[in-house]
Amino acid sequence: MSEFEKLHPALQYHVVNSLGWSSLRPTQLQAIEPILSGMHCLLLAPTAGGKTEAAIIPVLSRMMTHAWPGVSVIYVCPIKALLNNLEQRLSYYAGLVGRRVAVWHGDVSQSKKGHALKDAPDILLTTPESLEGMLVSTRIDRMAWFGNLRVLIADELHAFAADDRGWHMRAVLHRLQQYVPHEMQRLGLSATVSNPDELLEWFAPTGTKQVVGSASVSTDADVTVDFVGSLVNAGTVIARLHRGSKRLVFCDSRSSAEQLTSMLRGQDVRAFLSHASLSHSERKLAETAFAEEKDCVIVATSTLELGIDVGDLDHVIQIDAPATVSSFLQRMGRTGRRPGAKRSCLFLCTNDDSLMLAMGICRLWGEAWVEAAYPPPAPWALVAQQAMAATLERGQWPRQELVSLLGGAFPESDKQGICNVIGHMVDTGHLMETENILQIGPTTEKQFGRAHYMDLLASFSANQLLLGRFGSVEVGYIDPTMLAGKKENRLILLAGKSWRIADVDWKRQTVWLEPVKEGGKARWIGSGRSLSREIAQGILRALRHGTGEHTVISKRARLEIEQIIEDVPDAENNGALSVTRTDSVVSRLWTFAGTRANRTIAKQIQSLVEVKRIDAMGIDLKTPIDPSELSAELLAAEIQFSAGEIEDLAKPIKFSECLPASLLVQIVRMRQFESAADRLPTGQPAN
Repeated sequence: MSEFEKLHPALQYHVVNSLGWSSLRPTQLQAIEPILSGMHCLLLAPTAGGKTEAAIIPVLSRMMTHAWPGVSVIYVCPIKALLNNLEQRLSYYAGLVGRRVAVWHGDVSQSKKGHALKDAPDILLTTPESLEGMLVSTRIDRMAWFGNLRVLIADELHAFAADDRGWHMRAVLHRLQQYVPHEMQRLGLSATVSNPDELLEWFAPTGTKQVVGSASVSTDADVTVDFVGSLVNAGTVIARLHRGSKRLVFCDSRSSAEQLTSMLRGQDVRAFLSHASLSHSERKLAETAFAEEKDCVIVATSTLELGIDVGDLDHVIQIDAPATVSSFLQRMGRTGRRPGAKRSCLFLCTNDDSLMLAMGICRLWGEAWVEAAYPPPAPWALVAQQAMAATLERGQWPRQELVSLLGGAFPESDKQGICNVIGHMVDTGHLMETENILQIGPTTEKQFGRAHYMDLLASFSANQLLLGRFGSVEVGYIDPTMLAGKKENRLILLAGKSWRIADVDWKRQTVWLEPVKEGGKARWIGSGRSLSREIAQGILRALRHGTGEHTVISKRARLEIEQIIEDVPDAENNGALSVTRTDSVVSRLWTFAGTRANRTIAKQIQSLVEVKRIDAMGIDLKTPIDPSELSAELLAAEIQFSAGEIEDLAKPIKFSECLPASLLVQIVRMRQFESAADRLPTGQPAN
């Protein structure tokens, strides 16, 4: 019997006759047997490689064979746009065999959610935060709603695993398991990663499991790196290039995406915009443009990087460069979907740093290298969040039962650390204990109780933004720092258009806007990017040896690179711990060791010299230093922190106030700095 013949006969019929597919792709065929047998799986394939179908077709087959009732499949995605995009496709597949799909997230109306609760779908599309909301909701009969679960599918698993949302998702799955009498099957869908076995082991710590698909990196693509010197010049190039085709342009900040969209519209280019601070209706315009437009430019941040079906996209253009090879592959994978078409990407670099980063990314890609997906170490803040959320869900817990639950949710964390977190939370009033029974404490109610504990449901902190409105139309969300300046002359960019701020209703957190012809700026407060040691070393190799045969470097970019190399010492050597003077007051310590390593070195040498700025390639110093002063002993020493430093460094960590000082130090040390064993010794080659 072939793999295809193992599927339910009705599905075999619809794949051939309704979908019109002559065959399934190799990864889709390989996934059938392990999924039908109930194994946990990680499905790997490039962007647009058919991972969704590889998971859902055999899952539907199991659903029909065993007549699963109620909500039997939960499909989790990292972003709402991906859920919205998947709903139509999955509804069609499920509808062919008489099954139904519903989507549940923050943009879905209460009436639709109420309808789903009354008439349960077979497949529920949602986010970890919405799952958390269901678990703590008093409106939901959790045993009835979750008791029939059989399968959990996590899309873009590598994106989840890269930050604390992955820990949150996995902990929520563990809590869901408490309502299910048998072990749920876990299916992860991922783009290419270099450590698939480790990723699957993290996602499904118990049970039989299998990786399906290839982790190899394809270098078959047309990639060009160009240097344009400014965003204005980039806009001019894009306006003139590939007229008559559909172009997706990635920017790595909302501000630059806003500015570029405004510039393109000023040059009569039909341009659409997508980023996280736009209203749902504005983002929907860009998603619709993917499906319907032919001659247009869609400008986006990473919101359109993940999994969304973009149809027949002609060109991907990257302003500057993303921070990882994985992100580059995801973005380039938006192209080359038509038969005979080839993946392609054009980098338009606006400054020297972004040109070096693009070179490094292309060098590593040409070497068929891609990042491993590792979750952030020391997830103690998520242990605290889960302690509160689980207590909110249950109402009260015997202390040892809560310790046991958290130990199952975070098997990598030691039991004593979990006990220390709970003890500290009792001391701070986040939890309240009476005769060994834990309940939500007054501090948690005060800090997180607003809007039904909404802020407790997410692992990340969202900056306080104000809703921008023009009449009854929601335009997007505005950073309060954009409201500075004289009242009569406050102009901003939002949704690629210019607006005058007419009024601010602070009580309702609403900004009233009036359209103007031109002008204004866009600004949102965000955190700086951190580049890995591998990326920094890739940049060094690109400066020494070029990007390789897989990347075309424009004449303008080559000329700029020649200037950069003149300023970088030892580009023909190893580049490690070399000093140059960049101007009359700043010296540059070159390391090519990555952001975390350079943050560590800066901390170690602060008693010798004043540090001005760090990045992945080096450290700017206010006064010169002789590399010989940077002894191996100094650079190998473990860094120390004062209480004030830990308090400052821990501010970005959500739920940090729930943790004892010893665990805060552990988080800061492991996430923001490098240990002595990881550091590049003085004078050693940077390979």
